[in-house]
Amino acid sequence: MSHWFAGRRLVVATKHQKERVLAPLVESGLGVRCLLADALDTDQLGTFTGEVERTLDPLGAARQKCRMAMDLTGCDLAIASEGSFGPHPHLFFTPADDEVLLLMDRQHDLEIYVRVISTQTNFAGAAVNTEDELLRFAAMARFPSHALILRSDAGQTTGLLKGITTYRQLLPAFHALLATFGSAYVETDMRAMYNPMRMQVIEAAAQKLIDRALSHCPTCNTPGFGRTDVKTGLPCGLCGLPTRSVLADVYRCQRCGHAEERSFPRGLEVEDPMYCDFCNP
Repeated sequence: MSHWFAGRRLVVATKHQKERVLAPLVESGLGVRCLLADALDTDQLGTFTGEVERTLDPLGAARQKCRMAMDLTGCDLAIASEGSFGPHPHLFFTPADDEVLLLMDRQHDLEIYVRVISTQTNFAGAAVNTEDELLRFAAMARFPSHALILRSDAGQTTGLLKGITTYRQLLPAFHALLATFGSAYVETDMRAMYNPMRMQVIEAAAQKLIDRALSHCPTCNTPGFGRTDVKTGLPCGLCGLPTRSVLADVYRCQRCGHAEERSFPRGLEVEDPMYCDFCNP
C-alpha cells in the first residue's frame, strides 16, 4: 500500500451506487476508509437521458464530482468515474463503454486517472412499434437484470420513464406511450446501479487505477507514475522499415516530469509485414 493514502478517508463521489464495486477494491488496495456524500447530486452535471445537458468532458465531470463530494464531506481524498457510450473509436460499428476513473488528492495536490474502453456493453436503443419488437429488444439488452428506459421518441424527454426492471412496469408503460404519442423508443439504462455490465467495466478501471496509484516515480516517489504516451515505429519483420505499431510506452511523472521509455510493450520486437505500409500498402 502507498503511504500517501493508507489510513485516510476517501469519499466515493457517486449517486448511482458505484461504491458497490469501488469501495471494496480501493479499501483493500490503497488502505483507505471509504464514505459517501449522501447529499451529492451528480445529475446536476448532466444525465444520459438528456434532461440535464452534459457540458463537461468526462475527465472534467469526474473532477467536478470529486470536488463536490469533498466540499460536502470535508474529506480531502475522493474518487469518481464518468462514463460515455457510443461507437468504439477504432471498431466503428461496435458500441463501447468509455470509462474515466479519477482519484483526487487535495492534501498532496495530486490527480491520478485512468481510462478503460470496453466493448462489453449492452448500450443500444430502438424505435418499437409492437410488443414483439419491444420484447426482442429487452431480451437482447439482458432485461430484466439490466434496466430499460422508455420515451416517446429518440432524444425526447416526453413520456420518459427510467429504471424499468420488471415486465409489469415495461409493458403498460409501452402501451401508454403508443396510446398517447403514437410512438415509443426503448433504450438501455446506462446508470451504474441499473447496469451490471457497466459495473464490471468500472471494476476493471478501479483495478487499473489502484495499480497506477501504487506505481511511484523512481525520481521523486510521487504516486501515479504510468503510461502517458506511446512511441510508434516497431520495425517490420520483413523489410525492417518502421511501422505504425507501438515500439515503446512512454511513462512520465506528473510532478517532476521524469520520463522513461519501455520498449516492446506487447512482447514483439518486429511487426508482421501485413501491418507494414511498405510491404502491404
